[in-house]
Amino acid sequence: MSDDGSRNNQRDKQDEASQAPLIEHLIELRSRLMRSVVVILVIFLGLYAFANDIYIFVAQPLMDMLPEGSQMIATEVASPFLAPFKLTLVVAVFIAVPFVLHQAWAFIAPGLYDNEKSLAIPILASSVALFYAGAAFAYYVVFPLLFQFFTQTGPENVAVMTDINAYLNFVLKLFFAFGVAFEIPIATFLLIYSGATSVESLSQKRPYIFLGCFVIGMLLTPPDIISQSLLAVPMYLLYEVGMLFGRLAQRKKREQEE
Repeated sequence: MSDDGSRNNQRDKQDEASQAPLIEHLIELRSRLMRSVVVILVIFLGLYAFANDIYIFVAQPLMDMLPEGSQMIATEVASPFLAPFKLTLVVAVFIAVPFVLHQAWAFIAPGLYDNEKSLAIPILASSVALFYAGAAFAYYVVFPLLFQFFTQTGPENVAVMTDINAYLNFVLKLFFAFGVAFEIPIATFLLIYSGATSVESLSQKRPYIFLGCFVIGMLLTPPDIISQSLLAVPMYLLYEVGMLFGRLAQRKKREQEE
């Protein structure tokens, strides 16, 4: 009985020892999540006084294309408050992305090898930069062309007066679509670097990738060829950029193995 008791005590101690690191990791994860939430709230509170100005800035590409005498409208009672509020919160998250990713990096970095750490930092930095670049491309290039097309193709008897909440949902969807689309070089590079695929294999699938870009553009953008092309063509070009860096990484890896 004493032997059984000592064995049980040893098992209990082993279980407690194995659970201790898990609890510590969960506490650290909660701490870093709370820091991220606090930073987002601080940014949001700092921006909220300029909520209407932020909305006007985002709506400017459409306002510039509206016919004379047209304006945006609010069809719901709470829309004049909720639309700028929602946009400001999204902008706060958008600005806080580098800090949030830094917290994620600090959480996972202790478990990575040195070569993985040296690769992860540039990938995280370039991912953030590419996401911002995609959103900027949507705002400065896509929106003017898109809204010019929409406002000039309608019947003459129809007055263009877009609801502010509908407009916000529309542009946020495009911001997200273009931001994610600009991550294609990172995804392509990682697939090649990890050995999941090769440059030669991806090169043979170029026609399918090109068609897939237009299919994705059709699903993520309004049903017109202009907006679909404005998303699909950059996606394919970014895919080629990812192929280029993947080819360089693959060549470097082969040289190291030799």
